[in-house]
Amino acid sequence: MSVLITTFFGLFGLLVGSFLNLCIDRLPNDKSIVKPRSHCDNCNTTLKAADLVPILSYLWLRGRCRYCGARIPLRNLLVEIACGAIFAALAWHYGLHQELAFAVVYAGLFIVIFVIDLEQGLVLNSLIVAGAVLAFAFSFFQGGFEEFWPRVGPGITLSALLGGALGFGIMLLPYLISRGGMGAGDVKLAGFIGLVVGFPQVLAALLVGIVAGGIVAILLLVFKLRKRKEAIPFGPFIAVGAMVALVWGNQIIDWYRTTLTNL
Repeated sequence: MSVLITTFFGLFGLLVGSFLNLCIDRLPNDKSIVKPRSHCDNCNTTLKAADLVPILSYLWLRGRCRYCGARIPLRNLLVEIACGAIFAALAWHYGLHQELAFAVVYAGLFIVIFVIDLEQGLVLNSLIVAGAVLAFAFSFFQGGFEEFWPRVGPGITLSALLGGALGFGIMLLPYLISRGGMGAGDVKLAGFIGLVVGFPQVLAALLVGIVAGGIVAILLLVFKLRKRKEAIPFGPFIAVGAMVALVWGNQIIDWYRTTLTNL
């Protein structure tokens, strides 16, 4: 059963990844994600179903538009693969449980945030607000699909609120000190992530994000792929930290507590 669920969600993730690419292209430009239908940005030809099959269409067309030959961004393929792989991994981890539904929604949001910030250096308020509303609503529910109505969990809601406040507060301090060195979007994103993972898992999320960002920054400087004063988007690393904490946050916190106890 777990193999079937994992396979199903992997394929579902590929389809969702195709939609996420559309969101990534349109949301930063304040365009509707509903209309018009998917089209080539170069020749404006409306794409047919055969042009939109995840992964296969890109490979069959060799990364080019069927109608004008314009190159299709490699990012489209990578997002589809990443979304399929992440959805499959989440299904394997959670099984057919309510937490899986929440996790795939968050994963989709984090992928969009990750790519937009990486490409354009933007953390969109619209995504943060929508995500925060969803996270707050989700925090009221716990239990699995075996229950017809989910149980209300006020303790979980309190954890989400505390995590959101702590995440926002932790990132607000370096934002104020850096005087523009860190974007306000990163502060809002940290608050949103705190709502998602709760307290104390928000600490694990930010720790993973900071460590990952530091390692990548060092590697970029060592290999001279980026200038010393050139800004590096921090949002993608926080998003990665959020996904890690969402799945393994409790284990990270337990490991940290055990380590401190044994010192």
